[in-house]
Formats: sequence, structure tokens, C-alpha cells
Amino acid sequence: MMRSDLRALGGWSRMGACGAFIGLISVCSCAGSAAAQDVVPDSLALREIERQIEALTLELEALRLGTDIVARADTTVLGFGPAASKIYGVQEGVAIGGYGEFIYENFSGSREDGSHSGRTDQVDALRGIVYVGYKFDERFLFNSEFEFEHASTGQAGSASLEFAYLDYRLTEGFGLRGGLLLSPMGLLNELHEPPTFLGARRPETESRIIPTTWRENGLGVFGQSGSFGYRFYLMNSLDGVGGGSSKAEGFNASGLRKGRQKGSKAVAENFSVVGRVDWMGSLGLTVGTSLYMGNSGQGHRLSSGVATDVQTLIWEGHLAYQTSGLDIRALFALADVDDVASLNALKGLIGNASVGERLQGGYVQLGYDLLTTASTPHQLIPFLRYESVDTQVRVPDGFSANPANDDTIVTLGLSWKPLPQIVGKTDYQVHRNQDGTGVDQFNIALGYLF
Repeated sequence: MMRSDLRALGGWSRMGACGAFIGLISVCSCAGSAAAQDVVPDSLALREIERQIEALTLELEALRLGTDIVARADTTVLGFGPAASKIYGVQEGVAIGGYGEFIYENFSGSREDGSHSGRTDQVDALRGIVYVGYKFDERFLFNSEFEFEHASTGQAGSASLEFAYLDYRLTEGFGLRGGLLLSPMGLLNELHEPPTFLGARRPETESRIIPTTWRENGLGVFGQSGSFGYRFYLMNSLDGVGGGSSKAEGFNASGLRKGRQKGSKAVAENFSVVGRVDWMGSLGLTVGTSLYMGNSGQGHRLSSGVATDVQTLIWEGHLAYQTSGLDIRALFALADVDDVASLNALKGLIGNASVGERLQGGYVQLGYDLLTTASTPHQLIPFLRYESVDTQVRVPDGFSANPANDDTIVTLGLSWKPLPQIVGKTDYQVHRNQDGTGVDQFNIALGYLF
């Protein structure tokens, strides 16, 4: 159907709805007159007329606002969450969505070795997100995410542009993309809306090694061919040293997270490539892998004038399977960083504060919806997640690894979803590390998307 035909159809729908609305008002008036004459009104008929008037009123409102704005967030597209994907479901115009989460964290008063933990319980308006997209036509669209963290920029909070990009779809299965892009790695970096994953807190592997939420400026291609989906981008690299115009702090002993430049005056002496391929040939199953590679030195030099490349490679493999109430996830990630001795010298790191030359981590998670056979939209999902992550598997000669960075986390929790877009979560996390300083915690979270 051509665009002119669609517009004509839209005009016909408006005229038809208006005509039907006016007709119903006339019928309602006649029914009221007859009721007055007959004294005894037909209440059932009047209630049916009122119901139809209300339905048509909603339809007219949708036509006035545009069905884009009132569309439901219920489908994932190209790896994005349901709310972030809304713009892909409209014919033309604006789409608005969002998500948010609140969390209460209660920490144990003692570490695993019995010493005082020093941790303070807290409750946080963790995130509030607004998606705004615009579809120009069947080929071009814009999508963006605005993030507000920790409630107030006047205190511990921040406001950020999480992503903002333009798509140009050349064919049904292939397109170009450019702007501030989410790195297409792991299970959560692109798909991180709270109702879409189990657990009040995101796994540590997808924070320390895959530095979720991770976005950089770049361009690339995306698409799908048969059962395979893919995304390949060229992006400005991480800043392993830090201190540049983006204010990134650089890599540290805890992982790569502080090397994110987040699109803010990003130092672009080095660029990296990142790619992802997923197979979705069986209903409910996704199996895939992704790879990131490039230098993170960003032009920094030692006092001798020698440039530091800090070549960085991150690889991960993942699996997600959801069927008949069963929810299985598994992920393994590793990272290799070169020139770490020089990187340590530039950052003034000594002893067990060294950046890791090798980092690795992974988790396996199993959940099951106890209400899957019940005639209810509610879901009640107990789950168990086992995770191991070590950010200093290997360090340069002359440095040592901090045993506190070799962690094991066991999470036992319960997720309740009265609707697919709303979730309440509670879990208990047992933290153990090689230093005996792990601190257990109890979490309660509330999340939504729209």
C-alpha cells in the first residue's frame, strides 16, 4: 500500500469514527426521549450505548494524538527493550516510552571474616528514563534515551543522554546506524529495562568486564538474515588512562567500567570495532557472541615520549532461553589488556592496585514462573543465579592481584510481575571473595516500563 493510500485510509478512519460517534449521540438522544415518554428506561440498552461512546472517544483520542504515542511497549526489536523499541512499531511520527527502577539495599553488619562491614543501608530512586523517537518515513528514524540517575543532580544524581542515533534502513533486513550507540555486547547492555531481567541488581560481570551501560559515539550496520541478527560498529575507544576531555577515570583494579567516555567530548585518538551475531532459530532461544577490539591509550605517552597503545579485547558468549515459564540465562566474558605495566605507570598504580591484564567472569541463572499454567496475567518467578568474576586473573610482573577482586556471588530471589510492564523484585545475595571481605545484602526493587 502506497503512503498516499495509507493517508487516505487514515482520513477515512477519522471521518468514519466521527460519523459513528455523532450517530451514537443521536441514538442516545432518541433513546432518552423514548425513555421519557415510556417512563421506564431501557437501562441495559443505555449502558451499551454509553460503552460504545466511551470506546469511540478513546479511538478519537488515539487518532488525535497519533497511535504512536499510545502504542504499547510489548515487543523487542534488534536487541532493544520493549520501551526502546516502540519507535520501530509506528508507521510515521513520534513515539514516547520509558522505564524506571527503585531499590532498597540492606547490607550485613559484618563481612564474611566476621569483621565490621562498615556498609550503610540505602534506598535509591535508581533510574528514571524517557525514550523519545521520531519515524520520518519507512527508511529513516531517530531514537533517543534520556537518563536521570539517583533522583537529583543537586545531590548524588546525574542526567545523561544514554543513546541517540539515526537509522537508515536500505532494505528490510539491512540498515545503517550512526550517533551515540550502545555497544552491542552481553545480555543487558542493550536490553536493560527492569521487567526484562531477573534480580534487583545487574550481574557484576556485566558491569566490571562488559561495562554496562556502555555507550560511545560511532557508526555501523545492523540487520537480520534468516535466523541471524547482527550489529557491527566503529566507535571511539575506551580511555584506559583517563584524565582526558571526557573526564573518564580510566581502567582500575576493579575492571574496565571507568574507561567509558559516554559520548561526552570523547577523546578520539583511538577507535575500536565491535560486532555481535545472534542466532534465534528456535522459539524463545537466543544464542550469540560479541567481540570488541581496539587501543585504549588515546594518545597518552610515558615520560620518555613512548606512546602507550593499551590494546583492549573483550569477548563474550551468551545464551537466553524462555519457554513454558522457564527462564534460563548464561554468559561468559573475558578481557585482555596490553601495555598494563605502562598503563600502571601513567596512572601511578603500584602493588595490588594494578589493572588486570586478563579479566574474566560469568554467570548461570535459572528461573521458573510458578503461575505459568494458571489463568492469570501475573507471573511469580523464583530464581537462582551463580556468578564468578575476577578482574585480576593476570597482572604484569612486579605487581600482585588483590584477592578481594576474585568474587563469587550467589543470588536467590523472587520476581513478581502483575503485568509484563511492571515488576517487584526481592533477593538475597551471598558475596564471597578470596580476601574474606565479602558483604551479604538483601535487596527490594520496583521497576516499570511503558
